[in-house]
Amino acid sequence: MPVEPGPSQWEFPPVGVAGASDVVAGGADLAPGTVLAAYRRGLFPMPDHRGSVLWWSPVDRGVIDVAGYQPSRSLRRARAKFEIRVNTAFDQVIRACADPRRPGAWIDRDIIESYTELHRLGWVHSVEAWDGDELAGGLYGVAIGGLFAGESMFHHKTDGSKAAVAGTIELLDDEYAADRVFDIQWVTDHLATLGAVSIPRETYVRRIARALDVPLPKAFT
Repeated sequence: MPVEPGPSQWEFPPVGVAGASDVVAGGADLAPGTVLAAYRRGLFPMPDHRGSVLWWSPVDRGVIDVAGYQPSRSLRRARAKFEIRVNTAFDQVIRACADPRRPGAWIDRDIIESYTELHRLGWVHSVEAWDGDELAGGLYGVAIGGLFAGESMFHHKTDGSKAAVAGTIELLDDEYAADRVFDIQWVTDHLATLGAVSIPRETYVRRIARALDVPLPKAFT
């Protein structure tokens, strides 16, 4: 089970103060207690172009609803190509996601160090798509009760990241699926093809308030 870190020295403002902005606050630190406190309030950290930490809660939050999820034919084909594993190559996954050559790269050294420590404490997990002995793709995210907040994904082989998304949905699809939240931050065109939808910030905050009381999926315990 995850190890609860010491409390944060910072207090986040209510997400409602951001109004029409996706950014709620700036500053603080990336200590484990701070990061977990943020997720429990519906926030996540992402640095700006100068490397300053900003705390985000999108007005339109991207999620994938797990209960009753019906994968497309192309997603089923992608999933069938690979073996899904959990937490067997976390360092490889987060560093592949952080590759500075990727468009829109934002994962810096501080983010890597913070989430690696949270992984060590049992809060952050990698979901990996393997083709034999080759890591084909994957994603990593924060698991708190029934919330799984996906942070980033990558692929080395075609459909590797799609398979990792499909594998994550399988891991979350249990008797608590109706109360689980698979958070993907924002809906992109690509994620929309995988079933992602946008919900209002207020709805998201209400949903995670319920989700936090749900047990972790067995794969993440």
